[in-house]
Amino acid sequence: MPRAFWKGAISFGMVSIPVKMYIATMTRTPSFHMLHKKCLTRPRQVLHCEKDNEYFSSKDTVRGYEYSKEQYIVLKESDFEKVPVRTTHAIDITGFVKEEEIDPVYYYGSHYLEPEELAAKPFCLLREALRQSGRVGLAKVAFQRREHLGCIRPLDSIMIMHTMHYRDEILPRSEITVPEKEFTKDELKMAGSLIDVMVKKFDPGDYRDEYPRALEEIIKAKLAGQEIKVLEMPKYEEIPDLMSALKASIEAATRESATRPKAQKVPAARKTRA
Repeated sequence: MPRAFWKGAISFGMVSIPVKMYIATMTRTPSFHMLHKKCLTRPRQVLHCEKDNEYFSSKDTVRGYEYSKEQYIVLKESDFEKVPVRTTHAIDITGFVKEEEIDPVYYYGSHYLEPEELAAKPFCLLREALRQSGRVGLAKVAFQRREHLGCIRPLDSIMIMHTMHYRDEILPRSEITVPEKEFTKDELKMAGSLIDVMVKKFDPGDYRDEYPRALEEIIKAKLAGQEIKVLEMPKYEEIPDLMSALKASIEAATRESATRPKAQKVPAARKTRA
């Protein structure tokens, strides 16, 4: 059973809907250990105080804020709990917008929302109202020592909240330039035709991270003392005949679409209700 990492209430006008929040995603990456290069053993990491010239454990540390040069004020866990932000225990919906108004660059996380048992009716009511309106709720909620901006939308029988960056967290793109080049109407039409040939329905089960599998092959080769084949970096050159390249791409994509077997689906993660 998943463990809720936040509990509070959705604040919707004068209505409060007690909910639990669950992490919706996880990143699967290969695991490595740091080793001593000389003997290949795992080192023991210790903390050392230069002032007192002594070693100490993590239980003897405190969290400090540097308010002046090498001057610190100590903050306890209870201090963070006292921060006067109402969203510490509430997902405060501030308005509703069409989802397409939000540029995906603002999204960075996803969290499932589940109602407490006694709040099922207002939860379902808000979920269906959002579904019928075609809009998402803009909200703010505080957890992990910051106040997050987010949008709430219906997802099957539950709701999901996507955490979002604030405007000042989006890096400017003004210094990234693209030299504008002219192209013909026929080239544009041919590029559109290639897109049409490659149109497909998005199914996340069709995709998987190939890097861990390829890395595993490298590890097996090293264990067996075999030579590791290095893929050559492709050379990118200016395309002399863009129309011919587009036409060949369309023909190849058409053949691949006709012969490609259906990809093995990766089972979707199942959410267990608390």
